[in-house]
Amino acid sequence: MYPEEIVAPMRADLTEVGFEELKTESAVDQHFTDHKGTTLMVINSVCGCAAGAARPGVKWAVQTSDKKPDTLTTVFAGVDAEAVNKAREYTLPYPPSSPSIALFKDGDLVHFIERHHIEGRNAEMIGQHLVEVFKEYC
Repeated sequence: MYPEEIVAPMRADLTEVGFEELKTESAVDQHFTDHKGTTLMVINSVCGCAAGAARPGVKWAVQTSDKKPDTLTTVFAGVDAEAVNKAREYTLPYPPSSPSIALFKDGDLVHFIERHHIEGRNAEMIGQHLVEVFKEYC
């Protein structure tokens, strides 16, 4: 588990642009119970690819895309273990991956970006990919 003082700025990187943090297993379940519409969920991380590509790419896509998910959520790997484990149940059959980015429609996973799709790509590539995904599903 990472100390809160280390992860606070990384949490704020997403919450300051409208992402809701789901910090418990019940919060994740509650969100997906009878949920209609689209949800973008970022499984946040302290790693460099989260800071350099995932978070900036996600923020750019959400801020610039004409079509956007109805709800923006995030859980933090290595910090909020219960919430992350529950979120990962919703992203099956994909193996645990952080950072990662999931798009759900009416509670069903419709698109998933694993860590190995984030590593080696820059924020612009991640963001442009998400804009195309939003066009298709949102």
